[in-house]
Amino acid sequence: MKTDMLQILKEAENNQSAALDRLFELLKLKSISTDPCYHEACVATADFLVDDLKVIGFEAERIDSEGKPFIFAEWIIDQKKPTVLFYGHYDVQPVDPIELWESDPFSPYIKQNDKNGDIIIARGAADDKGQLMTFIEACRSIVAVTGELPINVKIILEGEEESGSPSLPAFLHEYGHKLTADIALVCDTNMWDAQTPALITMLRGMVTMEIKVTAADRDLHSGYYGGAARNPLHILTKALSGLHDENGHVLVEGFYDGVEEIEPSQLEQWKALNLTAEKFLNPIGLNSPAGEKNRLILEQIWSRPTCEINGLIGGYTGEGFKTVIPSQATAKLSCRLVPNQDPDKVISAIKAHFKSYLPQDCSIEFILFGANKAIAQRVDTPFIKAASDALKQEWGKDPVVAGCGGSIPIVGDFKEKLGLDSLLIGFGLEDDCIHSPNEKYNLSSFQKGQNSWIRILYAL
Repeated sequence: MKTDMLQILKEAENNQSAALDRLFELLKLKSISTDPCYHEACVATADFLVDDLKVIGFEAERIDSEGKPFIFAEWIIDQKKPTVLFYGHYDVQPVDPIELWESDPFSPYIKQNDKNGDIIIARGAADDKGQLMTFIEACRSIVAVTGELPINVKIILEGEEESGSPSLPAFLHEYGHKLTADIALVCDTNMWDAQTPALITMLRGMVTMEIKVTAADRDLHSGYYGGAARNPLHILTKALSGLHDENGHVLVEGFYDGVEEIEPSQLEQWKALNLTAEKFLNPIGLNSPAGEKNRLILEQIWSRPTCEINGLIGGYTGEGFKTVIPSQATAKLSCRLVPNQDPDKVISAIKAHFKSYLPQDCSIEFILFGANKAIAQRVDTPFIKAASDALKQEWGKDPVVAGCGGSIPIVGDFKEKLGLDSLLIGFGLEDDCIHSPNEKYNLSSFQKGQNSWIRILYAL
């Protein structure tokens, strides 16, 4: 086995040029799931991946849905051996604002970066095309040397993760019998830093909604009606300003129901990581944490719930000026949830908060976009131990067992609908600019990510 491993790692090293060519072809495809104009590009991306998986030796198929296609592939060598289910997504975020990109977002290239060395620039480089291709290329190298994979591997790739995965529940209901496995592998997370891998065991849940306040039946002249007519922006901003106190605590009644303090031993581990406000915030031009006072930065972003305003719309926002009292004002709100918070109860609490600010002659509408629970997984499982040992072999140090402030809804679906725990192992970095102009993925992440998956598959 040791000889095979060395040969496989050498195979991966020798074929990096071809692996990059395949990644670049994938990155050129404009698989933006949120914009209907790119539907055919999403279909073409799915076909590209199906064809590539078949070349390796997987049985692979495109499964169409009411939205974007899914990809299902499998390689079953022995039913007695462990089975893993790998998940990734091939859709990407829109590229706006396009003027801030240094080059065409769908013309990938490699450039030298003072901090990170060689980096791959393109939309989807890190989220999630570069990440999913680390796994596919790992499988390719193993098969090239040994002719088969060491364990049973199933793969599901979706094309709507960036638009809330609306087709996923129906897909899991219809095809869940195909997805049976011992563990799910999810490659859509970050490392601790560029030299230190991470195993994510905590994910925050999320509630997303839009709140619309309506006052008059039309926009009003502010000279004629100002002072007498309700302004929905006044109403909405007052309610929004009442979401937090001066210490960053959320004031919505019932918001913290179910929230528990983390174990002291885990808190000590987090303290030892020494992530200060300066280290975390200075690279983005800030220096003062805004979350709950007297909490570690890691508590604020991993184990505490949040309530954020993501957008505020109302009145005239074009060039110049217009003296108008708007008839409507809208806010977009997201709450990140932690284990034991009930999304439905949070939604009810948020609604009650905003209704309490509503005058009698105005109306309010709530539009829910999504809700999912937080995930917390045990850290003492054989799968975690095997993956941790494999990552240490590749990176030369123990991985950080970490939380993640973001949300990956499919991890909850895997647990609730398929009974599957997940290993969340990714090779992205905080400075990859995902969802932003000039998204990048370190070339070292792409290369050592492949090596890591090779080692993990054998360890499992």
